[in-house]
Amino acid sequence: MNAFEAQRAFEEQLRAHARAEQRPAPMLRRSAVRLLLYTELLLLDSIAILFGFYLAACMRDSNWLSLAGVNVGVFLLPITLGTAIASGTYSLPALRHPVSGVKNIFSAFFFSVFIVLLGSFVLTAELPLSRLQLGVGVILALMLIMAGRLGFRGHVRRLTGGKLLDELVIVDGVPMDVTNGAVSLDARILNLTPDPHNPQMLHRLGSMVAGFDRVVVACAPEQRAVWALLLKGMNVKGEILVPQFNALGAIGVDAYDGQDTLIVSQGPLSMPNRAKKRALDLAITLPVLIALAPLMIMVAIAIKLESPGPVLFAQDRVGRGNRLFKILKFRSMRQTLCDANGNVSASRDDDRITRVGRFIRKTSIDELPQLLNVLRGDMSVVGPRPHALGSRAANHYFWEIDERYWHRHTLKPGMTGLAQVRGFRGATDRRVDLTNRLQADMEYIDGWDIWRDVTILFKTLRVIVHSNAF
Repeated sequence: MNAFEAQRAFEEQLRAHARAEQRPAPMLRRSAVRLLLYTELLLLDSIAILFGFYLAACMRDSNWLSLAGVNVGVFLLPITLGTAIASGTYSLPALRHPVSGVKNIFSAFFFSVFIVLLGSFVLTAELPLSRLQLGVGVILALMLIMAGRLGFRGHVRRLTGGKLLDELVIVDGVPMDVTNGAVSLDARILNLTPDPHNPQMLHRLGSMVAGFDRVVVACAPEQRAVWALLLKGMNVKGEILVPQFNALGAIGVDAYDGQDTLIVSQGPLSMPNRAKKRALDLAITLPVLIALAPLMIMVAIAIKLESPGPVLFAQDRVGRGNRLFKILKFRSMRQTLCDANGNVSASRDDDRITRVGRFIRKTSIDELPQLLNVLRGDMSVVGPRPHALGSRAANHYFWEIDERYWHRHTLKPGMTGLAQVRGFRGATDRRVDLTNRLQADMEYIDGWDIWRDVTILFKTLRVIVHSNAF
């Protein structure tokens, strides 16, 4: 079965599942429903805080709970929501247990009260609010938040039926009855033979699990280790169905349909963190594209004048979830000598590179079209650099040197990354050239933080021109 036939079989299984569920295909992803619920919960908490202080103000004249003529609830709200969002208050546990998760919003609310009290004390000679007066508004707001959470619990159940995750069950050669509304795929029908040395198979697997929140694999015992390896490279919660524990590098234990599962992979970023990273990408990419548009036009003209062929060079690279995408670069080699698969790394005296190409590679200008990849969502500004399928180190494919290579694709690839700012660039003539980069990539993924992305961007400015860039 070729890739096209496998994709058609996958789509047919999805349609069959939709018919069994009596829903039209494609189905509405539960991730969109969760995003709607997060928004509703945030609005509900906001209304509770504002209305609580409004009621408190109505008990006397409207100025007794005011700061500079503005109801104090207006000052408390942005601090509360900012703190709550930063601490992950609006996440999956808050939807599963809205009432038990109320302590997080309470903590954020009390923090905002402290900040407002501290600010009013520092900025005024006499504190305009008594503790008793402020306490009335606080108590009313907390009561309304709790009441809203109690009602919201029923709303979540009615809207989702208790199912908050899109689940995919991959059945590989074992008997398995899939229930609870999960999508079931037969690996044998789709020709999904787990093989870490087959990038095309990994691309198809990555395409199939994209959009699902949880992937459970039911397979024979001898296949569990290889399935665990492949799931670790997907940006998804991956689990292996097992009757008992074993040594698969599990990071947790769960259950599916009454049977034990070992959690072998977990998407590295929560939804709020993905939103932060995407916001940073757009905040940087849009103004930079506008500012550098004249330079990019001049480079395009220079490339066209020096040698025939297209201005941009598109090549398959391994992206998030081990899925392939087309990376864009300014063409720096002669059209007839371009290496579509990246089988041969560029060298210092590479005669395939044009004069313009040598300059734009040395200054990293050839990478600027990847800003378009960032806008499309294929890449991020910061992340592990994407490699071509034919990339080798010491005459071995990267994944042959270390199978953990596939794990580096749990995040979007980046225009720059931790490995680059540490100087790991250029040709990979030795095995250590790959292992150094892999170690830096795994360190970045395991310790991701939005401020680390900002730090890497500033450090990148110092290595745009680098001795290993050729």
